[in-house]
Amino acid sequence: MKKGVILLLIITLLFTYIAASNSQESIVVCATTEQYRVEDLQEQLNEKFPQYNVIVMYMSTGKAAAKVYAEGKDTEVDILLAMESGYLSKLKPHLADISGRTSIPYIDGFKPEDNYNRWVTWERFGGAIIVNTEVLEKHGLEKPTGFEDLLKPEYKGLVAMPDPKSSGTGFFFYQNWVNIWGEEKALEYVDQLYGNVKQFTESGSGPIKLLKQGEIAVGLGMTYQAITEANDGQPFEVIFPESGSPYSLTGTTIIDEHQDKKGVSEVYDYIIHDFMIYDKENYSPEQVYEGQKNMVPNYPDEVPLADMTGIQDDKEKERLLSLWKY
Repeated sequence: MKKGVILLLIITLLFTYIAASNSQESIVVCATTEQYRVEDLQEQLNEKFPQYNVIVMYMSTGKAAAKVYAEGKDTEVDILLAMESGYLSKLKPHLADISGRTSIPYIDGFKPEDNYNRWVTWERFGGAIIVNTEVLEKHGLEKPTGFEDLLKPEYKGLVAMPDPKSSGTGFFFYQNWVNIWGEEKALEYVDQLYGNVKQFTESGSGPIKLLKQGEIAVGLGMTYQAITEANDGQPFEVIFPESGSPYSLTGTTIIDEHQDKKGVSEVYDYIIHDFMIYDKENYSPEQVYEGQKNMVPNYPDEVPLADMTGIQDDKEKERLLSLWKY
């Protein structure tokens, strides 16, 4: 049995155990965001809905998508939170129609009708080259200015990026390289980069964790995570390459036929209105709706955006991932 199938089976059994261990029926929210955001949402839902047993579970993007794709409407998951849009396109037959459920004034390109009325946009999250300046100084290294610099021999074993097969963050870097260089050169670049990579992490947060531990000097990761850590005292610096910040969109949805389950619609409506605004103001501030406020200190007012053509094309995503051999 393949490792991926075994992992999916373990995850399914975990969900089943959690649901069965409670006397009342559970409402399961499967979230791909960082643990601190998961915990914050769990706390707010507990306070808002004491009458329901709401469980917010973290799962990596790839595993969550694989679970819902395999199980369809029979999954224990009721609500998907912050699922990368390319995966949502593939999962569309399993998603409920959420037409008219949100009053958030989305900017053009992010409205529910742009998402087939199957999900509401949760966030636009961008990436950058993130460095630990103390580790760079320790090794006597200069800061990289672009992706090509990461191929220099002095960075060997000091670079990390998320695995595109399990992380939406990893995939948007990969997609951006294909867009700016063409497929052949992008794959050649990855082959060369591999020699310098300490780890392709399972989650988008992985490089940030390695940077905090001082195990690497350079990570390809999420901008808002890096700035949050820098605000907390980490010696991090964010570098946007000339081609701009690669990015992706995530969405939040209900699994079809779960919308009539007791409490699910109430919880979903709270998430896409109240917690949506709270989360954007405090955690992931890149603009998706009109009047959006940014409470994250030191977050740049303007982020240069990269060419992300094809980022929501699920068939193109599958094709590119089939070429990824690491």
